[in-house]
Amino acid sequence: MKSCLNLLKSIAVAASLSGLVIGCTETAPKVSDSSSSAPPSATATSGAKSGPPTFGNASPTAGSSTSQKANAAADAAAYQEISYTNRNKKGPALVVIPGEIKSAHATFTQKFSANNIADFGELELSNANFKVLERANLGNLLQEVSLAYNLGDADAARKTMQMGKLKTTKWIVKFDILKAEQIAENKQGFDGGAIGGLIGTLGGNRGAYAAGNVLGSVRTGDATGVWLIGMRYKIMDANTTEQVAQGYKELKMEVGATASTAMGISASAKGGVGLDTMVQRLIQTAVWDIDSKYK
Repeated sequence: MKSCLNLLKSIAVAASLSGLVIGCTETAPKVSDSSSSAPPSATATSGAKSGPPTFGNASPTAGSSTSQKANAAADAAAYQEISYTNRNKKGPALVVIPGEIKSAHATFTQKFSANNIADFGELELSNANFKVLERANLGNLLQEVSLAYNLGDADAARKTMQMGKLKTTKWIVKFDILKAEQIAENKQGFDGGAIGGLIGTLGGNRGAYAAGNVLGSVRTGDATGVWLIGMRYKIMDANTTEQVAQGYKELKMEVGATASTAMGISASAKGGVGLDTMVQRLIQTAVWDIDSKYK
């Protein structure tokens, strides 16, 4: 009898607990309820700040050792914004005209034009807080302006400077490439074929023969080239065409490649700062000079 009463009590407790669970389940918010929806994103929240856009890497080798090395080299060559000395001080109004490329090196002249260099100049002078009147806004006047200042024709320059937005222009700036040449190249390598064959022949047993084959499969090679690129900047008075200041900057660019193979396993790498990056860095160096000395 007592065992029956205990059994009834257990059933009653289980029933009450199941009712509690059912009650809790029914009172819990459903997925479709607004109270359970995810919080609004940061971009939708009033007053929230978001960072710069980020992008994924869809490469099948992302995260591999080759990817890490290639990305490290790319990071070293990536654009870096310069903190110019007098950035907080407003510079005079100026126009950048296309300069001259005096280098006869085919690799450089095929890749660059004077307009490319002037584009970099406008960008960096704007970053240094100079008031830059972009060449695109000059239209047909650009040819007249360039001709007047390249010839030093003061009368033509004064006449041109009285037109439209040019009236407030104080300086005419140009960047010339005076040098672009590969001045050095060095190569070295190792070919294990001859030594491997010698070991296999002199050893006279299977071990020596195997070691000779392994050493004979080794090939290594390194090649390095160094360029020197020089740039002159010139500042001219917008009204008189007289030279206000000039300077010359030269930077060294190294490009290299390495390769190795052994037992059918190969590895290679090549890289260095490209010509585009070198020109931009020369512009940055020249603009730093202009900003710190002549603003």
